[in-house]
Amino acid sequence: MHQQQEDIVAGLDIGTTKIACIVGRRNEQGKIEILGMGKSRSDGVSRGVVSNIQKTVDSIKEAVREAENSAGVDIQTVNVGIAGQHIRSMHHRGMITRQSLEEEIRQQDIDALIDDMYKLVMPAGEEIIHVLPQEYIVDNEQGIKDPIGMSGVRLEANFHIISGQVTAARNINKCVHRANLEVTELILEPLASADAVLSAEEKEAGVVLVDIGGGTTDIAIFSENIIRHTAVIPFGGNVITEDIKMGCAILRDQAELLKTRFGSALAAENKENEVVCIPGLRGREPKEISVKNLAHIIQCRMEEILEHVHFEIKNSGLEKQLNAGGIVLTGGGAQLKHLRQLTEYITGLSTRIGYPNEHLAPSKVVDVTSPLYATGVGLVMRGFSHLDRSRPRVEKTNKVEVTTHSANRVGSWFTQVLDKASEFMKDDES
Repeated sequence: MHQQQEDIVAGLDIGTTKIACIVGRRNEQGKIEILGMGKSRSDGVSRGVVSNIQKTVDSIKEAVREAENSAGVDIQTVNVGIAGQHIRSMHHRGMITRQSLEEEIRQQDIDALIDDMYKLVMPAGEEIIHVLPQEYIVDNEQGIKDPIGMSGVRLEANFHIISGQVTAARNINKCVHRANLEVTELILEPLASADAVLSAEEKEAGVVLVDIGGGTTDIAIFSENIIRHTAVIPFGGNVITEDIKMGCAILRDQAELLKTRFGSALAAENKENEVVCIPGLRGREPKEISVKNLAHIIQCRMEEILEHVHFEIKNSGLEKQLNAGGIVLTGGGAQLKHLRQLTEYITGLSTRIGYPNEHLAPSKVVDVTSPLYATGVGLVMRGFSHLDRSRPRVEKTNKVEVTTHSANRVGSWFTQVLDKASEFMKDDES
């Protein structure tokens, strides 16, 4: 069981509306097979940030318990997603000078350069979550994707650095620890979602991932297989629900149901005479709500969110490079009817809905291919790539040991010759 346990990865998506725990393993073909999934309502999170520790702990425990039962495994460690409007991204260039020209650039040199970036001085109360190398420069030679094996003294790199509030990350860690779990890695949610729904061709061509969650809308822009820009917009599906609740004067749960069942992002696509009847409160008359009016409310708010997205795309300076890949919408908000058409209309970029089945093997858990679980699936994938990164290193260090071992052998052979010679001389003297 222990061997099997090693290759099982769990992802924990702590969102504003739900907490989802997804457990997966890798099959023989290298595809990820989802073994089980658990979800619970998230009451202690607002806009992607933990606001009530105890409620969040209880929700995590419930989701993990459900996932353990459906997968039949015991979960001890999880990969956790982090989001929220406190997330900032910036660009930075780092450099190290290597001692030897003879030795080729190894993974250790790159690791040393990345570790250096984590030592950057950040504003008070912020810490670095991710350091993502974009391109390397070896002895002023630009645009190198992978410098391993090259010769050079001066190794530089341009980095995309993602930082967040220390307290937000601590609170997430605290919740996970109190739920008797260990955190393997803290991962930015749009990066995880991107792993789940984007293909390698899209990342190469230039694509914007827009993950519309309950509390936040996360954006990640890729071009030439490199992440170029990340942003978090503090609006999501919950604001739409609130608008419906206020506009139609109904309960929040009723507004949520209206949005998911009858909601549409384009008012023009709905008929005038379509009406939904909602039961009134204690003895009051039932309410009749026009589907077209509902769509008007949703459209206004959705346009605002997409305007923000469009602003971020322009702000990144990459708008011209995104014509081929366009926009990929994912997250719970992507399930809204006619959203694709509205996005195309506002941004002028071709749009598709991203389902997290790009790298998944068929599984018994059907729900998992919904855009709702893109982040959770991405966290599982990130967990496997983390395993892969940590394993080859062991092999490399073994190789190094072998070379030093052979050097020792040479040394020992030499000492043997000397010992023999000295013995011979002693015998001669005697």
